Amino acid sequence: MSIAWGLAAISFALCLAALGGCETTTARGSVGPERSQLMLVSSAELEQMAAQSYAKLVSDAARAGTLNRDAAMLQRVRAVASRIEPQTATFRRDAPGWRWEVNVLNKAELNAFCMPGGKIMFYAGLIDQLHLSDSEIAIVMGHEISHALREHSREQVSQAMAAQAAIGVGAALLGLGQGSADLAGAGYQALIATRFSRTDEAEADRMGLELAARAGFDPHAGVSLWRKMIAAKSGGNPPEFLSSHPTDSSRVQEIEALLPTVMPLYDAARRHG
Repeated sequence: MSIAWGLAAISFALCLAALGGCETTTARGSVGPERSQLMLVSSAELEQMAAQSYAKLVSDAARAGTLNRDAAMLQRVRAVASRIEPQTATFRRDAPGWRWEVNVLNKAELNAFCMPGGKIMFYAGLIDQLHLSDSEIAIVMGHEISHALREHSREQVSQAMAAQAAIGVGAALLGLGQGSADLAGAGYQALIATRFSRTDEAEADRMGLELAARAGFDPHAGVSLWRKMIAAKSGGNPPEFLSSHPTDSSRVQEIEALLPTVMPLYDAARRHG
């Protein structure tokens, strides 16, 4: 079997996967993405896994005494979430009806995330060490919620499934052993997944900025927040949830370029708030 035939088989497998699972998870809003996404697993499967993982995290933290120890901080974070959650309808009509949960871990890490289905966790270190304002908390939260709205985790799982299927087909047709297939899989993770991740981050930046603006939080906080992130990274203490993010001056510039689009949304929210 020639290499050309093997590569054709890989392309064919990927095309079959794409034809069976291309969709877009969100409406565009004012600044959101329009690209199609490869989805080979169901939302329900991933949301169930996320709910179980989040419940365990909350339970373990409660036993360790690290869950919601600062009542004032918890109130701040939940108040921000309560304003952003209704705005998720801009991108997904079903999202306001998710079973949202918001908690704070009393840990020093500069971290925050939103699992599929609206399971949010903030780390106290992120707020305390970067001295975040409510608007900056909203920017972080909008960014993380946008990952859940776009179902980036589901997309990453689907991409990995498609790649492994294609690698398996190609390895068989080329007469390669499993070791070669595993090596190809590792190469895919190193070279392709990072690029997709940066696409995800750019989408979450854009959508998160719009969510915060629609909720009545000043979008200029996006600029101050990411400058704090850059400073933390250069100081040798990079935020965990930015480990693969392109946190550089170009990111600030991209956010600044979006301000003329999202500021009218913020102004409207303030007028009607």
